[in-house]
Amino acid sequence: MEIWPGNPYPLGATFDGLGTNFALFSSHAQRVELYLIGDDSGTREVSNLASLPQTVVELTEKDANVWHCYLPGVRPGQRYGYRVYGPYDPEHGLRFDPSKFLLDPYAKAISGQIVNDQSLFSYDFNDPAARSELDSISHTMVSVVVNPFFDWGNDRHPRHAYNDTIIYEAHVRGMTMKHPDIPEELRGTYAGLCHPAMLHYFKKLGITAIELMPCHQFVNDTSLQEKGLSNYWGYNTIGFFAPHNAYSSAGKRGGQVDEFKAMVRAFHRADIEVIMDVVYNHTAEGNHMGPTLSFKGIDNPSYYRLVEGDEAHYFDTTGTGNSLNMRSPHTLQLIMDSLRYWITDMHVDGFRFDLASTLARELHDVDRLSSFFDIIQQDPLISQVKLIAEPWDVGEGGYNVGGFPPLWTEWNGKYRDTVRDFWRGEPAMLSELASRLTGSSDLYESSGRKPMASINFVTAHDGFTLHDLVSYNEKHNEANGEDNADGESNNRSWNCGAEGPTDDPAVNELRARQTRNILTTLMLSQGVPMIAHGDEIGRTQGGNNNAYAQDNEISWIDWNLDPSKIDLFDFVRQLIELRKSHPIFRRRRFLSGESARGGKEKIGEVEWMRPDATRMEQDDWNIGFARSLMVYLNGDGIAERSSIGGHIEDDDILVTFNADANAVQFAIPPAEYGNDWQEILDTGSHMDPQKHYAPDESFEVDGRSMRVFLHRRMPSETRSGHIQRILADIDLPYGEPAQHDPHHES
Repeated sequence: MEIWPGNPYPLGATFDGLGTNFALFSSHAQRVELYLIGDDSGTREVSNLASLPQTVVELTEKDANVWHCYLPGVRPGQRYGYRVYGPYDPEHGLRFDPSKFLLDPYAKAISGQIVNDQSLFSYDFNDPAARSELDSISHTMVSVVVNPFFDWGNDRHPRHAYNDTIIYEAHVRGMTMKHPDIPEELRGTYAGLCHPAMLHYFKKLGITAIELMPCHQFVNDTSLQEKGLSNYWGYNTIGFFAPHNAYSSAGKRGGQVDEFKAMVRAFHRADIEVIMDVVYNHTAEGNHMGPTLSFKGIDNPSYYRLVEGDEAHYFDTTGTGNSLNMRSPHTLQLIMDSLRYWITDMHVDGFRFDLASTLARELHDVDRLSSFFDIIQQDPLISQVKLIAEPWDVGEGGYNVGGFPPLWTEWNGKYRDTVRDFWRGEPAMLSELASRLTGSSDLYESSGRKPMASINFVTAHDGFTLHDLVSYNEKHNEANGEDNADGESNNRSWNCGAEGPTDDPAVNELRARQTRNILTTLMLSQGVPMIAHGDEIGRTQGGNNNAYAQDNEISWIDWNLDPSKIDLFDFVRQLIELRKSHPIFRRRRFLSGESARGGKEKIGEVEWMRPDATRMEQDDWNIGFARSLMVYLNGDGIAERSSIGGHIEDDDILVTFNADANAVQFAIPPAEYGNDWQEILDTGSHMDPQKHYAPDESFEVDGRSMRVFLHRRMPSETRSGHIQRILADIDLPYGEPAQHDPHHES
């Protein structure tokens, strides 16, 4: 084989049309061998890679600790891996073991999955102090050279403004495994997720962004394999550049790359952004007892955070055994190169960073001025996409909601907890609820951020589904094989009077009302709403709040929709349309508290009222038994700039909350707030879209329900036909019999 020196950059395997450049970083290695795996029959997959012909290329070129070569004629589809030589000295953090066939950290595609076998580990299972030098090639994954060229056509990023964004958190596999309109061979794949049936569903629902649970290549944990389970969620990354191969219908030899790109292109054509849930805080190699798959055998102390003074062990703030070394410039480069790759080559629109507090730990504490934040801030490409932090980890001082710097948005865990507590009837929640409804200025304003910094959610993949949140007091994780000891026990849930499924119509009606209450609160709050997949059609996991290992019907969406689920879908669709049609719900700045409004009276941008329409006083906020509130949103000159300049005027909105078990009498505010009010939403039973309400007129809000009223300020002739259609849909009373199935054309 002809071997050219090649280049140290870019790292990884890069095909240029004639051959492939290979480059691998290791600052401690003494020798590096590149192995090319041949084929015995075309490109067919075989289980025993050791039986295939192998070409060994020793990398003799080394620049700035990067080992490299160029091989003319090596083309896409070529499988490869590394064996790296150096000291095996765990006490000093060095774990070189050439018996382990290693993945390229920059591999753009990965073939196969690991098999639980002694050969993956550098120690003897029976005697951990003894070495095991069994060859791992037949039980591990291999890297694949990919074709970087793809016909994107006229693809463009949708680039929805944060305040116009509605996020839908989804699992590639779970969304489509049971969908009747998707061909079986496409179910659970990237191609299945962007099938016309799914795109129609997403467009009909009204979301603007889909947030995909991990699609980086991840490992199916050996511990789960032993239990007959599998890593379903995917928070166990081993390849930060490679799309997960099990989600591909196009084969495992690089076809997953083109299939992922085609999915992104299809979502963009539907004007939907693609956000990736990324796990840069740890890898699948685990702690000192974990397997050697890639980083550990290439340059352990550069890639991983080791315990100071005890370098045989890993510093772990993720609960998974290891944490990436954010003090290492090469680890930071890996993360930045990965992010840029997914933006430039894969065209994704943003990232949600799992356990993001770990990324800010340069020493032990979470540092808002860490190098990671600095390089993100300064990068002209990454700084312009959506950046969402899960602002906590499991280490000391790891809970940092509100603690991230400008440019960043955050999963607002306080929003989740507040909304759950309020609707299950916890005392003295009004003040906290008011802060969450208006964008959590107490968390974000001091750092110069806006309401859009708050990603509002009540449920996500981790925890109960919304259906289960109102159906279970306790977790039911027996299927996970850990005696129900795993998962969060403090769920802030309420089963509405019966644990799990019940035939009691009163309990089921209350659960449906609570579901509507939570979804309505979410959609009418300032900030960016996020819906967990399937909540809009009542998806249940049977009370399992930690379904990370359940790649089965426990987690998959059931598309057999009864009338109540179709009704719920319609309700959520109309909620989203209501939010889209009123900029008053998606303001770009925090409420200032006061705005001039005709005559002598000054009425604030938001007014907080008691049920009798008098203004809330300071003492009212902390009354333990008070569970009812009315919020007036002023549509007059909301000081938002439209894309064509000028101020936007909106209608006035009145939102009433009643978390008490009993019905409460409310009153329409005095005439200065508006002289004619029309109801547009009721989560209870009083909806009458034809009735108009006058100032001071009383009305009843059912126990544990909401009612929303509108005072029209915008002349109807200024509304576009689209907005008129939206309002016509919204004005329909909730519960009108549905005439369609949401995953079919009407």
